[in-house]
Amino acid sequence: MPKDELVLSTLNKTWIFDLDGTIVKHNGYKIDGEDSMLPGAKEYLDGIPADDRIIILTSRKMEYEAETVTFLARHGVRYDRILFEMPMGERIVVNDRKPSGLDMAVALNMDRDAFSLPGIIRER
Repeated sequence: MPKDELVLSTLNKTWIFDLDGTIVKHNGYKIDGEDSMLPGAKEYLDGIPADDRIIILTSRKMEYEAETVTFLARHGVRYDRILFEMPMGERIVVNDRKPSGLDMAVALNMDRDAFSLPGIIRER
């Protein structure tokens, strides 16, 4: 599969995104006094089908919840849940494989502060 393609089934998805360094500038809310969207992040999120679910994880303390949620709303970022105070270590997704062979978990890593995910192709 080419790096610029993510071939997925036609089933509805659950997308799990880290916040800092993935959707917004890492620690921008501390360094710059406010968050800033990474180029391409909003457009990618907007391209996720409405029936899919989006969960955002962040290590931010709960004291930043109101300003974070306000920022996301002001920028029209759609999500279903946001979880604060997550550990800073690796995020591990464990899921099963369907009898058809379809893997039910996909992990993508990208460089910090450089939003670059492959295009989505729904084929299966």
